[in-house]
Amino acid sequence: MKIVLLGAPGAGKGTQAQSISKFFNIPHISTGDIFRKNISEGTKLGKTAKRYMDAGQLVPDQLTLDLIADRLGMDDCKNGYLLDGYPRTVVQAEFLEDMMKSKGSQLQCALLIEVPREVIMERMTGRRVCPSCGASYHMKHNPPEKKGICDNCGNDVIQRIDDKVETVADRLDVYDEQTKPLIEFYEKRNILKSVDGTRAINQIFNDIVKVLSEVGSNDHPQE
Repeated sequence: MKIVLLGAPGAGKGTQAQSISKFFNIPHISTGDIFRKNISEGTKLGKTAKRYMDAGQLVPDQLTLDLIADRLGMDDCKNGYLLDGYPRTVVQAEFLEDMMKSKGSQLQCALLIEVPREVIMERMTGRRVCPSCGASYHMKHNPPEKKGICDNCGNDVIQRIDDKVETVADRLDVYDEQTKPLIEFYEKRNILKSVDGTRAINQIFNDIVKVLSEVGSNDHPQE
């Protein structure tokens, strides 16, 4: 089963991706992991990507696709995979679609974890962490017993820069502008499926299993 995972920052994609990968026995392929692995191993593609990144530039779409294509060609992807973090734009989705067609393959599902913007804002801006022991909290849903103090080690908990209101709002704006159009893109191809990401983690996963099991039983993509 070949799946693309969609959803805004803070929608819970990472948590669900791990469970999907384990349940369906397919690799969870993260763009960030691919970049780090190629750079650390000093591959030709990794060295080229590193030059762009060191210069503070975006890695070109074609180079990113080459890295993705290389990963998808590995043995553990023969029975499918879960793509997370790619594609991020319609242009990238078109690149991916053309690449897969050239190999006689296609996506079976674009799975969207839907969470309203206001819920994500509350989730992310309410997070606090202890820089000393790594414990994590949420000011509304899982606050420390003593306000601002870690239950485990007694040090002050902090709000990470990534969780500040301005940062979260900026990330969601970028998602709306660049990535949200992917929803329409995959809707037109009749492979978009969505689940309610505001529920409990296990409830969301149960919904995902139902959706993907149905896709797997009804769809017979060209291989």
